[in-house]
Amino acid sequence: MSDWLLAIEGTPAGHQLALVLALSAAVLHAVFGALQKGRHDPWMTRGAVDFCYCVMAAPFALFVVPWPEPHMWIIFAGAWVIHVCYKLLQAWAYTKGAYTVVYPVVRGTGPLFAVIGAYLIFGERFTGVQWMGVAVLLSGIFGLAVYNLRKLEAQRDTLNAALGLAVLTGLFVALYTTFDAYGIRATENPFTFLAWFFMIDGVVMPVIAAVRWRRMAAPPEVGPLMLRGLFGGLVAFASFGAIMMATRLDKVGEAAVLRETSTVFAALIGVVFLKETVGPRRVALMALIAAGAVIVELGG
Repeated sequence: MSDWLLAIEGTPAGHQLALVLALSAAVLHAVFGALQKGRHDPWMTRGAVDFCYCVMAAPFALFVVPWPEPHMWIIFAGAWVIHVCYKLLQAWAYTKGAYTVVYPVVRGTGPLFAVIGAYLIFGERFTGVQWMGVAVLLSGIFGLAVYNLRKLEAQRDTLNAALGLAVLTGLFVALYTTFDAYGIRATENPFTFLAWFFMIDGVVMPVIAAVRWRRMAAPPEVGPLMLRGLFGGLVAFASFGAIMMATRLDKVGEAAVLRETSTVFAALIGVVFLKETVGPRRVALMALIAAGAVIVELGG
């Protein structure tokens, strides 16, 4: 499969596959965000997820894919630091604010800086129409956050902290999107990057989660927590793998923007599974997000 993917890199077929992968990553990322904000403490859930995908990735990294080239080790080290910071900030933000407030701010901050990073690092340029699409998408995302903020009744005392953490987390989203796109392009076999990344990335949060679990007065049962971690690990494989492969096949900036339609799916998940309310204004804002993504795609 890797030979076929490399063959269509930079071609119209690669562009179409990158589009499908980016949108698939959007759906899966919304699912992943809801998993972390759902039944269990966000730190516990993240620790279980990382443990599961670390264990699942290890056999592939060690025995299936080609070993990384020597220059990849410094890239893996950089990716590890960036992702640890991102996950700490994300979990912290979820402990301070509601999912429907935190998630749109995180996802709205990310694509703008990712597009700028793609320009600086990869020389990618957006057309005027595509920049208009970015503006439409961001107006919908931040509009959704403001609407949710106005309707929020709980957690008012931690709201400023939640929003600040959400913005900072969004900056790290842009940083890891750009850096990881560089990493997956720096190795001959993209599956080498993915397998080793997941194995290395999954070693920190389980330790933090275990320490927090031991200090809890009423810690959650390990069985249900690990079951959620297993499901989350599979979702993480598909979501992160899809967006990284999209950045290998086509433009980093476009993939980053299209992934942020995850906010639409996150709102739907919040309504259906987390029992959060929705109305015509939120529907209109979600339509803006989708419209912005379409404009970015058609304007390229």
